[in-house]
Amino acid sequence: MSILVTGGRGAVARGLCDLLTARGIAHRIGSRERDAPGAVHCDLTDPATFAGALAGIRSVFLYAEASGIDAFVKEAVAAGVEHVALLSSSSVLSPGAADSPLSAAHLAVEQALLASPLRTTLLRPGSFASNARGWAWSMKSGRPVHLPYPGAYADPVHEADLAEAAFAVLTDPALGGRAYTLTGPQSLTFAAQIAIIGEVLGRPISFEAVSAEQWKAEVDGYIPGPYADALLEYWASTDGLPVEITPAVERLTGHPARTFRTWVEDHGDAFSA
Repeated sequence: MSILVTGGRGAVARGLCDLLTARGIAHRIGSRERDAPGAVHCDLTDPATFAGALAGIRSVFLYAEASGIDAFVKEAVAAGVEHVALLSSSSVLSPGAADSPLSAAHLAVEQALLASPLRTTLLRPGSFASNARGWAWSMKSGRPVHLPYPGAYADPVHEADLAEAAFAVLTDPALGGRAYTLTGPQSLTFAAQIAIIGEVLGRPISFEAVSAEQWKAEVDGYIPGPYADALLEYWASTDGLPVEITPAVERLTGHPARTFRTWVEDHGDAFSA
């Protein structure tokens, strides 16, 4: 078995590579960085890098980059690739997914793969627990975290669970060829997540409710306007409404999904000055 793991700098890809290495499974790391140590050059926006990265590969762990997906599918088929496990997003299940900046690229990649002869497994996580890193600057500076929708719910999932889920579908043929919606074990509001971070750090973390307009102005230059608008629309839709939790992580990994508290304990240094 030879597996290409794209997006070698990503947290899920790194975790997957660690699991493959620990079990002696042959794999190749693909990176957009031309001279990344231990990796082959595979820039998902540059079709010229695909053939070399895919030579001798039978399975691929793929990040969702839409711009070069048609060329990637063509090269994968020509190389004899049999299976692609895509790190997609549960946002593709939302109405209007094709027109939303949150989901359009993921949906386009899904559609290209499903229209191909490649056996395709779709891993659709909801909210990454690591999104909480976006609050780190405020927490380190002692300022309140600004939240346009403190009561908006999310289903934060640990990247280690996503890596284990990817490992499972890439190494057990019985699990491939399906779609999995992956969530954490709890539906938590942003306010609840901040309270958990404070409990783990042993100090209170304050937040302040702000208007959507104020939040958008504050993130201007960091989050593109259309993407910020889509986030605000999504948060508004989950304000006061818990997100549905699925058992997919436990089904694939054999253990309950890691809690958000566990993620914070694993990454507490991200919030410490």
